Amino acid sequence: MAISPELLEILRCPKCKSTVELKADKSGLKCTNPECALVYPIRDEIPVMLVEEAKTEK
Repeated sequence: MAISPELLEILRCPKCKSTVELKADKSGLKCTNPECALVYPIRDEIPVMLVEEAKTEK
């Protein structure tokens, strides 16, 4: 089961409140704000939307 488009519509980056998008490899959700660019991991098909768990990807 993948993350539904409806869920992606409502999820926002907890740090900057920008939208997020699914990475090509489906391993995480990336903030669309280039200044933030945090990637939140997906574990067991559940997005972990915690800033402490995110990694920076430019």
